Amino acid sequence: MKSHPIFVSLTVLMIWALAVQQTPAQSAILDAYIREGLGQNERIKQQIYLGQQRRHALEEAKGLGLPSVSLNGSYTLAAGGRTISIPVGDMLNPVYSTLNELTGTNAFPQLENVNEQLNPNNFYDLKLRAAYPLYNPDVRYNKQLKEQMTNMSELDIAVAQKSLTEELRVAYFNYLQAQQAVSIYREAMGLLQESRRVNQKLFDNGVANYTVVTRAANEITKMEAQIAEAENNVRNAASYFNFLLNRPLDSAIEADPTFTDINYPFPQQVTGTPGSREELRQLALVNAMQETNLKWKQTYKLPRVNAFFDAGSQGFDFEVGNGSLYLLGGLSIELPLYSGNTNVAKVKQAQMEVAAASSQQAFVAGQLNLQWENSLRSYQSALEVFYSTKSQVESAARYYRDIEKRYREGQALYIEFLDARNELTQARLQQSLYLLKVWSNWAGMERAK
Repeated sequence: MKSHPIFVSLTVLMIWALAVQQTPAQSAILDAYIREGLGQNERIKQQIYLGQQRRHALEEAKGLGLPSVSLNGSYTLAAGGRTISIPVGDMLNPVYSTLNELTGTNAFPQLENVNEQLNPNNFYDLKLRAAYPLYNPDVRYNKQLKEQMTNMSELDIAVAQKSLTEELRVAYFNYLQAQQAVSIYREAMGLLQESRRVNQKLFDNGVANYTVVTRAANEITKMEAQIAEAENNVRNAASYFNFLLNRPLDSAIEADPTFTDINYPFPQQVTGTPGSREELRQLALVNAMQETNLKWKQTYKLPRVNAFFDAGSQGFDFEVGNGSLYLLGGLSIELPLYSGNTNVAKVKQAQMEVAAASSQQAFVAGQLNLQWENSLRSYQSALEVFYSTKSQVESAARYYRDIEKRYREGQALYIEFLDARNELTQARLQQSLYLLKVWSNWAGMERAK
């Protein structure tokens, strides 16, 4: 099915406008990626195509209430089969014999009885038929259901775009955090390389034994493995982000420093309500559709009245005229009288479906409220932990500088230096992770509104 370019453009524009309204920091880079994802992601395209399919189904439902005109024709050849006996000879031969005697002639020959084949041979029937549903509740409620399904498509697109927006944001934050981890490990590698240089110098001067040189080399080897793993995490995060954008997995990604700024002024108090969530509107529409279906099932007591009119020609040997032309019109009425209580059972099923849809709507409303409360608390908790990591990093940095100075002066052991370096690296990694967690929880909180 081909999508109409104007329809797709307007849909994507609507989706993009909704997404921009939810962006906390004016990030032109991330906004551009979200716009690209909403325009290229196959999940959004699928929802747009389904929406178009439902619109065509609505057009079909509307057409069922309009007159229909069709050209029908048939041609038959037959041999054998049942026959009907017509006693023409038995009825007319006595009369003909009497007439021949009175006239003294043989002007009236004797006739044979006739056996006429019932199946018509070499017979055609060609007609133009017009039909119109004068009264048919099926047409009305089918159209109403298709209209409601079309409205559902708009909500399906909105839900899909909000979910994709959250996924894009979280995937982008994961990519940035993975890059931060590589940067932190590389800085730690620089510290280790410097410590190896210092240890080598101390060994050369006879101040330290060769063990510290070997230990420094081992630490560098371990750090190289950690850097390789972190770089692989960057590639995986980039591939997933590009997958969501529906572009080559190795495409370059532009980093926005806004989301790696540890001094970003995050809002402490966030307000919102899930009362306008598209999911609730979807369930309300589902409930309305079930009620429409119930009304449809209850129409089994009503008649279906259709009118038809035929204009055609029929005869043997394709003869037209000489009585072959005909007109035929009429009404057809269908009124079910008894069907083994199957219609009553269908009505009761529809009633239970209405009740179930109403119950589901109330249940999901509670779920969405719970989701909002949980996402809000998760955001605030992650924010508190992130702020605590800032002081931990500062403390670890001061401790490292002090130990490094003492180690250079020969007043601290190398194991103390390594512990200080590990503590600083881990503190910075924790800060980076919780910065990501704050942004990810913010994205989830925006989705829960």
